[in-house]
Amino acid sequence: MIKKRLLVMTGGGDCPGLNAVIRAVVKRMESEKDWEVLGSIEAFNGILRDPPQVVRLTSRDVSGIHIRGGTILKTTNKGGPFAWPVQQDDGSWTTEDRSDELLERLADPLHVEAVVSIGGEGSMDIAQRLYEKGLNIIGIPKTIDNDLSSTDVTFGFQSAVEVATDAVDKLVTTAASHSRLMILEVMGRNAGWIGLSAALAGGADVCLIPEIPYDIDKVVEKVRTRMNDGRGFAIIVISEGAKPLGGSTVSRKSDEVGYQNDILGGVGHLLLSELKERMDVTARVMILGHLQRGGTPTAYDRILATEYGVKAVELVLEGDYGKMVSYRKPNVVSVPIADAINQYNYVTLDSDLVKTARGVNIFLGD
Repeated sequence: MIKKRLLVMTGGGDCPGLNAVIRAVVKRMESEKDWEVLGSIEAFNGILRDPPQVVRLTSRDVSGIHIRGGTILKTTNKGGPFAWPVQQDDGSWTTEDRSDELLERLADPLHVEAVVSIGGEGSMDIAQRLYEKGLNIIGIPKTIDNDLSSTDVTFGFQSAVEVATDAVDKLVTTAASHSRLMILEVMGRNAGWIGLSAALAGGADVCLIPEIPYDIDKVVEKVRTRMNDGRGFAIIVISEGAKPLGGSTVSRKSDEVGYQNDILGGVGHLLLSELKERMDVTARVMILGHLQRGGTPTAYDRILATEYGVKAVELVLEGDYGKMVSYRKPNVVSVPIADAINQYNYVTLDSDLVKTARGVNIFLGD
């Protein structure tokens, strides 16, 4: 009997929980005797390489991987079917659209019936464009930034918050010992979910997020008050996409071929220099960086990732394509991918999270 083939892949930045999704997809589909699961190495790039880098996945291949960080299929945020990097004769680089070729390769020789794409905003955008070209595809939302709309939460976010919160806890003890101001810079790109959540859980004094440009003079006033209130130290959590009033995000262009996003980072040091221009303070900056992406996923993220994987397979079996799996408490449902990428998931100023932070006297820069 010729089996139908489901192809699963992981794209974009890595995050805890990817392996749990892969495992769930494989284990759920193995109960369907007329289906088998393939995995593409480094997202769609594995299909476009010569020879294709595609592997068959069985329950034996995915046994126990749900506790591991990263992804056994590897991932990439470079290239892709609509912007494949091509080096020209003069050594410069350009891109070409290989999406039609991708669809041809999926049909023959791979004979893929459907695709499950696990990724963030960029991956979902690619998935929607391929769906519009006729590909049977389902999306699963993955990002530590929690910046995909149409879902209450993305897997990987909670694990990143745990890492950031642990860093706040540790910085409190060293700040208290040295009577210092400690500045913790966390990831999140243009959304402040990680920073605000870690500040709340860790009890930071100041939290600066992209959605609220900060007034440096008011930050100075808050820090001075906390340093002089008898405690003698203060903790600031700042998101990498935060910016001062009238200022811009600290970023640089990538020199990596095929990587199109600006690289954020360094706003913690900018904040420190601004503070030192205005007050006498002993301070240190810690940039948490990719520690937030690695390591074992939390139990919450393992469960959510597993639910997402099973739901994605059910959508494939129903032939309900062009959808992204979504968590709407308490249920795992689905929404059109087009709706999921239509609006960026910012922290809103009237959200309960912001109100709670203000309620426990965390200063938000305004």
